[in-house]
Amino acid sequence: MQARLLLEDGTLFTGQSFGAEGGSVGEVVFNTGITGYQEVISDPSYCGQIVTMTFPLVGNYGINRDDFESIRPFIHGFVVRRHEDVPSNWRAQYTISQLLQEYGIPGISDIDTRMLTRILRQHGTMKGIITTGNERIEELKERLGATALLRDQVARTSTKSLFSSPGEKERIVLIDYGAKSGILRELTKRGCDVVVVPQDATADEIRRLHPDGIQLSNGPGDPKDVPHAVNTIRELLGEFPIFGICLGHQLFALACGADTDKLKFGHRGGNHPVKELESGRCFITSQNHGYTVKEESVVGTELEVTHINNNDKTIEGLKHKRYPAFTVQYHPEAAPGPYDNSYLFDRFLQMIRDNKIANPERPRQAQLSETLRGELLYAQK
Repeated sequence: MQARLLLEDGTLFTGQSFGAEGGSVGEVVFNTGITGYQEVISDPSYCGQIVTMTFPLVGNYGINRDDFESIRPFIHGFVVRRHEDVPSNWRAQYTISQLLQEYGIPGISDIDTRMLTRILRQHGTMKGIITTGNERIEELKERLGATALLRDQVARTSTKSLFSSPGEKERIVLIDYGAKSGILRELTKRGCDVVVVPQDATADEIRRLHPDGIQLSNGPGDPKDVPHAVNTIRELLGEFPIFGICLGHQLFALACGADTDKLKFGHRGGNHPVKELESGRCFITSQNHGYTVKEESVVGTELEVTHINNNDKTIEGLKHKRYPAFTVQYHPEAAPGPYDNSYLFDRFLQMIRDNKIANPERPRQAQLSETLRGELLYAQK
């Protein structure tokens, strides 16, 4: 079956359909990863976007149950040069086309993805529509112009109720702005007692959980679309150690008085070089974001830049000068991507322990109340 991709600048691509039939509008972006397409598709940070893979062959090792980064995909479309419908991998349980069909996501293959990527790099990400229908171009343009991009992606992807992953060590409250499963895996692997809360959890609700530290997750969209999250972080800053990732990094910056702006075409892939300023080391990182903290806006705040992107010199890491809090723009949990940066979770836990020593008078992790424990058990069921 034929499929078409129309960009808002009028560029039309015609290829073959795979995945679900129908049509979908979204922001067209590109990912430079060579592998990890399943993790890309299931990354909540792509909510509302039509994702183009620059690597030409996708689907050759199939889809399996264990490599999802969220309970379901939130992308609005998938664009590849070629998709493979006969995967070769002992872990494969079904094909990429079957996955997209299951969740009603259209895909298009057999188009020039290099040309599409060059257009996005030159003109920036833009709105687009994938369709398997026979609509006239004028009708597609009209539909594209009449459909607004999503602005409530965080609410769409966040958990609706709190739940816990019990552990024997530090209690971490993970605020879910569209969190990847990799963050929870890294924390539980270190024995943490993790409580995941919705994106609209208030500061008082978080205090009730008696955390030792707070993890701000990744997530989709513009950080300025979730001002309640900025206010919550501002209330908790200085009260608990904080570690922010991706959207959590941007929200933290806004809470501290800095500003954010949209990048021309964003950073998406598992091969982005980042320089740690203190050591001078360069790390290869996994990234997925369309916004950045404006460098000039950090001046005059209590923030210090810790990492920069070696490609475009944008900010990739921050720390607070007075309080135990730091953030990174990239994904230390990878998935997909290199594992070089998972040490940041160890740094976070050490910061928590150092904070306990420095503040012995502060109340320690308390037993959860019977009411709250019941809420957690109910949520897990």
